[in-house]
Amino acid sequence: MEEVKNRQLLQSILTTFLPFDEQELDSAFKHFKFNEHASKAHIFRCQDIVSEVYFLIFGVGWYYYIDAQGEEFNKSLVKQGGAFTSIGSLIERQPSPFYAQALTTCITASISYERLLGLSRTNLNWREHVRKVYERLALKKEKREAGLLLLSGQQRYQQF
Repeated sequence: MEEVKNRQLLQSILTTFLPFDEQELDSAFKHFKFNEHASKAHIFRCQDIVSEVYFLIFGVGWYYYIDAQGEEFNKSLVKQGGAFTSIGSLIERQPSPFYAQALTTCITASISYERLLGLSRTNLNWREHVRKVYERLALKKEKREAGLLLLSGQQRYQQF
């Protein structure tokens, strides 16, 4: 029963932006693994080589750094419909410089990056999905950079 519910959650997220049909989803779902992460559980840790994309289908999580003094710094929050991964790990096989952690109970649908790329090579909707994910990431980074460079500390806090 949970598997059916998880598939429905993933389907509702994926079809928000693109018209995936049942056959496209069914052929892809066999490559996804559903994972439940308890609050405070790590999805991955700093120095892990991350090879999967973890689509967040339920819950809230965050990315954070820990400096040399052991202090945590928020990188970003992730909510339902977002995803956890380390682009440097996926593309360059570099260790992740940050942690990804569940803040509430989270359910993720993970797929290997290689498998996701394979889907995007053979299916237009999956290609569009991957492109849209990267576009949203680029826009988020652009806005964050502008905020860091142009806004005061108080303005950045109020936007957070």
